[in-house]
Amino acid sequence: MTLKNTADRWGPVSQSLHWLIVLLILGLAVVGLTMGELPKTPKYFWVYTAHKSLGLTVLALVLLRLGWRVYAGSPDPVPGTPTWQHRIASFTHVLLYGLILAMPLSGWLYDSASGLRPFRWFGLFNVPKLTAPDEAISSFARDAHGWLFWLLVALVLLHAGAALYHHLFQRDATLARMLPRGWLKRAPSESTPENAPQDTPKDPPHVA
Repeated sequence: MTLKNTADRWGPVSQSLHWLIVLLILGLAVVGLTMGELPKTPKYFWVYTAHKSLGLTVLALVLLRLGWRVYAGSPDPVPGTPTWQHRIASFTHVLLYGLILAMPLSGWLYDSASGLRPFRWFGLFNVPKLTAPDEAISSFARDAHGWLFWLLVALVLLHAGAALYHHLFQRDATLARMLPRGWLKRAPSESTPENAPQDTPKDPPHVA
């Protein structure tokens, strides 16, 4: 089994990075939306630091995934995919990568410009500041962080909806090839009985 991507599916490294980033972003979204309701206790500052640490972790993982994609290539379009759909999917992926990179960078810039003391990434080392304290930059970065989040939510929903549409209605391998082989079978087409054997050789004629 190769770790690299093949012509017809994403390899295990790309799959692992994809779903790990998805889970981390979901966790960051939940924490980010509820963090403001926490009382300003030591626990709040621990959660806040963990949120920033996870955000920078996502930034590093996305850069790693981009580097791996350059090295390992990417699958060919699913057979039968119209050119316009492939172009829209490619453009959506570019936007997704851009937003996922911009989100932690805007949070990092906001933290830097706010004049807070350097935070330690999961308590291991200090994270350098991107800029000196600046109220205007801090305000811009905070607003950008919020707007980028909602743009990312909308694009992720569109991306997930398109994957489900391809699986349930187009009945192709778009979703299945981002999962380990055998985890998700392609939905049977309407013209093929669900229990009919597929791709099985016929028995040779009996010779007396």
